[in-house]
Amino acid sequence: MKIHRRRVVVGLTAVAALAATGVLVVPAFATPAQGVVTSIIAIGHFGDIDSTTKTDINSGNRTDFWQARINTKGLSDVHVLQNTIAPGGTFGWHSHPGPSLVIVKSGTATFYKADDPTCSPTVVDTGQGFVDNGNDTHVVRNQGTVDLVTIVVSIVPAGFARRIEQPDPGNCHS
Repeated sequence: MKIHRRRVVVGLTAVAALAATGVLVVPAFATPAQGVVTSIIAIGHFGDIDSTTKTDINSGNRTDFWQARINTKGLSDVHVLQNTIAPGGTFGWHSHPGPSLVIVKSGTATFYKADDPTCSPTVVDTGQGFVDNGNDTHVVRNQGTVDLVTIVVSIVPAGFARRIEQPDPGNCHS
């Protein structure tokens, strides 16, 4: 009888340890988008992109140039999207495997970065844009009273998901 009781005690101890571990190791859940409608305008597939341009912006001064450079190595997918986010809506915490150019067509975008311990908002108004360099966790919210509409151009490695769901970092609640 002592051996049976010892096995029960050992078994219950193991179950209790697993239960305690389960309570301490809580899985991180993604924070899905809410109030967002996304329309795909186009997706294109590209080989290496190596584009450099320089434009004289002041014909009187030949040293005043605007410059741009896009350089990728390997196959890329380029996504062009329109997102409409209702007031109070959110993209949820996410990241991207490549850069995105975001234009605020209407409304106001408020975004937060997961690595900002102060959770300071960046506000982008209609007609403005911002660059998401990729590989950072962030959330964009519509904290305004009208629909937020954005046009997004994203460049990602071919075959990769454009958006990667991320867990709430816990430092930035609405």
